[in-house]
Amino acid sequence: MIQKTLSIIKPDATERNLQGAILKMIQEAGLKITAMKMIHMTRTQARSFYAVHSDKPFFDSLTEFMCSGPVVVSVLEGENAISSYRQVMGATNPDKADPGTIRKTYALDIERNSVHGSDSPETAEVEISYFFSQLEMAG
Repeated sequence: MIQKTLSIIKPDATERNLQGAILKMIQEAGLKITAMKMIHMTRTQARSFYAVHSDKPFFDSLTEFMCSGPVVVSVLEGENAISSYRQVMGATNPDKADPGTIRKTYALDIERNSVHGSDSPETAEVEISYFFSQLEMAG
């Protein structure tokens, strides 16, 4: 099944200029990039995007981190794109991520883990529309 998912290359990765390397891993996994831009989220935007986690103890730290520098947001498309991207990202905790995944290769720790990806079709739809209009997507 062809799906779309959202990818965010987080501030820890953009600060180390890893966008190209991460995008290469995404494309080598068979995912097509149909929209992409670099942005610098405001605190309000980060808090709104991660509102689903507002009751979690890590919410403030996560949102501060996500607005600490530029991010690259993109829409990925492919066969089972959500699970495919989650597989190439690796486990949230890089210590538990499989070798060859983005997080095992580039993450600094569980918060500065280099990438974000949607976890379901419903979440993907909401997250994609948060950052992109239909006009901005090529696929």
